[in-house]
Amino acid sequence: MLHGSCLCGAIRYEIDGRLGAAGHCHCTMCRKAHGAAFGTYSRVKRDAFRVVSGAGHIKTFASSQGITRTFCDTCGSTLQYISASKPESFALALGTLDDDPGVRPVNHIFVGSKAPWYEITDDLPQHLDGG
Repeated sequence: MLHGSCLCGAIRYEIDGRLGAAGHCHCTMCRKAHGAAFGTYSRVKRDAFRVVSGAGHIKTFASSQGITRTFCDTCGSTLQYISASKPESFALALGTLDDDPGVRPVNHIFVGSKAPWYEITDDLPQHLDGG
């Protein structure tokens, strides 16, 4: 069982199961949503995810067609990247986990729009698009 929360602790969740592949996304929207050089996400099966407290604090934002992002209405923590084309799972912002996720990033995606001030120095594969 994995546990996670937003910055202020208003939202707490559990994941009963293994996480999917993790990766760093350098697209402009992820950079802005995280306020960082990239967002790091992992796939989570919807039926393995449970909000323990604070469901009323989860707000949504339709960032593009078929994509919904969730965040805490109190502290602004980015939580989920939900794609209508993948209804069985979503991408979870790994920075919200309180536990070791048990997975490590396997790639960098959308590096064609990465922050110009950030240099990728690891050996992970880099993809200009979603990989």
